Amino acid sequence: MPDIRADFSERVCVETHRAPWLASPANGVERRMLDRIGDEQARATSIVRYAPGSVFPSHEHGLGEEFLVLEGVFEDEHGRYPAGTYVRNPPGSAHAPRAPNGCTIFVKLRQFRAADHRHCVIDTSLAAWSAGPVPGVERLRLHDDGHESVALLRWREDAGLPEAEYPGGMECLVLDGHFADAEGSYTTGTWLRLPPGSGQRARGAGGCRLWIKTGHLAAQA
Repeated sequence: MPDIRADFSERVCVETHRAPWLASPANGVERRMLDRIGDEQARATSIVRYAPGSVFPSHEHGLGEEFLVLEGVFEDEHGRYPAGTYVRNPPGSAHAPRAPNGCTIFVKLRQFRAADHRHCVIDTSLAAWSAGPVPGVERLRLHDDGHESVALLRWREDAGLPEAEYPGGMECLVLDGHFADAEGSYTTGTWLRLPPGSGQRARGAGGCRLWIKTGHLAAQA
């Protein structure tokens, strides 16, 4: 399988609802591939859809896995994860995923640092949000280890956002609503990746909620 959007020094924007669903090795499990280096044992960022009743064979996470449940309920032998749940499975962990009623997840594979052994399960529908850097912005921290930061952000339509600098790069998925910057407008389902050294002055536009990750691309570009 050829690599996909593997040059991390380039700015990338994908309207994920326009991307094709591609079959995985498991029946009923399909993927929209956003970036990928390698074959089935790949460093990959994807949106994965499980049809009702589908299962994926048990597998180990050699370099970790993190995912956010977008729709439905994702299950494995360790628990049930409804929409809005964020999970980090560190290197060496393993599970056998299933979705009795179907689900869709946003997932990143084989991207942990070797020293990152944090496991977490966060139901973001129950977690407490904090005030952001300016009025109209709220933040829900999911992970921060000094090398990378993962959070959910909520921007009100009238939020006045300062210029942001991303020395280690930035990646975000628009969960709902839309925002804009000098390069364009990003609606629900848009995945945006900015290379290390990028800056951005975003505006809330219609208001939005984002999954955002920063700092993790410095070693890739």
